[in-house]
Amino acid sequence: MKPITVLVSVDSNSVLLGARHFLNYLRDLVYDHNLGDVVEILETGSMGVYPEGVIVSILPDNVFYLVKTEEDVRTIFEEHILKGRRASRLLLDEGKVKSSVEIERLTQETRVVLKNVGEIDPTDIEEYIARDGYFALAKALQMRPEEVIEEVKKSGLRGRGGAGFPTGLKWEFTAKAKSDQKYVLCNADEGEPGTFKDRLIMEGDPHSLIEGMVIAGYAVGATKGYIYIRGEYYGSIEILKKAIEQAYEYGFLGENILGSGFSFDLKVRLGAGAYVAGEETALIESIEGKPAKPRLKPPYPPTYGLFGKPTVVNNVETFVNVPRIILNGADWFRSFGTPSSPGTKVFSLVGNVVRKGIVEVPMGTTVRDLVFRFGGGVEKGRQLKMVQTGGSAGTFIGPDKLDVPLDFDSYGKYGVSIGSGVILVIDDIHCAVDLALTVMQFFEHESCGKCTPCREGTRMAVDILTRISRGQGREEDLELLREIAKNAGEASFCGMGQSVPVPLLSILDNFEEEFRAHIGAERCPVGVCEFVRTSKKLKVK
Repeated sequence: MKPITVLVSVDSNSVLLGARHFLNYLRDLVYDHNLGDVVEILETGSMGVYPEGVIVSILPDNVFYLVKTEEDVRTIFEEHILKGRRASRLLLDEGKVKSSVEIERLTQETRVVLKNVGEIDPTDIEEYIARDGYFALAKALQMRPEEVIEEVKKSGLRGRGGAGFPTGLKWEFTAKAKSDQKYVLCNADEGEPGTFKDRLIMEGDPHSLIEGMVIAGYAVGATKGYIYIRGEYYGSIEILKKAIEQAYEYGFLGENILGSGFSFDLKVRLGAGAYVAGEETALIESIEGKPAKPRLKPPYPPTYGLFGKPTVVNNVETFVNVPRIILNGADWFRSFGTPSSPGTKVFSLVGNVVRKGIVEVPMGTTVRDLVFRFGGGVEKGRQLKMVQTGGSAGTFIGPDKLDVPLDFDSYGKYGVSIGSGVILVIDDIHCAVDLALTVMQFFEHESCGKCTPCREGTRMAVDILTRISRGQGREEDLELLREIAKNAGEASFCGMGQSVPVPLLSILDNFEEEFRAHIGAERCPVGVCEFVRTSKKLKVK
């Protein structure tokens, strides 16, 4: 019998669907049949998000199954492992062998950040080391700190949290600041609805994040770091804490790292689910034990951050890029993406798309490619109505903008934002008014209340959109919504309120006819708005 390796996807979503139980059941079957010498059962990070089951991969056959029950596990064991034939009923893509489109999706991904996700056991540091893990740290410690910063600057790496600020420049500001203590913070709060890329990165490859943060600490002269993570990310928290323990044990954290004389300590801090904590100064306030409300800027964190000390704040995806850049060089990194936005980007594909999950592609990939080539198109054969790019704070676009290349310049050039990397696919049975109302309800709920334009503006927008959705809107409401959006964007205290006009104006501008069709209507033209849902008189086909 040829050696077999079975990988079970054990990310947060899979755990909820029974992944750990299936993993242990497979191990029991292998033990009961005395196959421990030839069959190895391993857990790994996300191999894709399938809400209806757990992904199991068998190597070297490179076959993927979708498991929902113990019976499915036994079928795979008996058919594939014992008899050497595929369990056709459980193969992905509705029991059929992967289509050519699926194969293309897997082979055409450009995996830089995700190179280890789904390939290693995230709880085993030795598997990470075997794939060149911590080699970049060893290399960086042999360079001068300013050389590390220069390499990151040369790479053109820009923050992957949405703002796109040059990472090397941010580090340089912090390095030049004079202080007895400096900090490195990772923003792993990930509060944007529809975004889960950072969670799957942490759960599939936690040591890459740790390595990136230690390199950043060395480069800027910081000796302490914190990973600020959403308290609801139970699986990520557990995996990160175990990885940090292993890094201390192997000498990649703590005193005198790799005999270099450089020391760095790292801890996890839990957030309470506030979206505004994704704003860097609100995150800092939260770590300090205060309410997560943004600070007045300037001063900025590189000179006055955590506890008033110089601080680097980057998100998960940004830090994970750093070891790749140091190990392979800035020119290698710039071979991907566009001149102004080098590298790759991890996108979350959600909504009415066939293949939901995360995908990593070069910067400059079009919306069309993400939706149709990588996402498999609109599910259930329906027509594409719109796509929201960048998360709830991102832009709504129609099919006429599908060929826009997504990078940090796409918003200024084409009015299409990249944001946090969400690609929300929306089919033709959804209503623009209903979508606008849902987004504004989110902003109203998440507003910290510190400034009037955001606190009151989002409340007013919700009230107006509610009226429109019930057929009680007025012609002047559309201009009033635009005025509210403009004021919030220009006068709000932080980036959350300033981003209100991005989704609101884009959906108003691109789907104005649908908003006007609601005014004075007896029913929602699409049939999903609150007026129709709550009406006792009207019926929807």
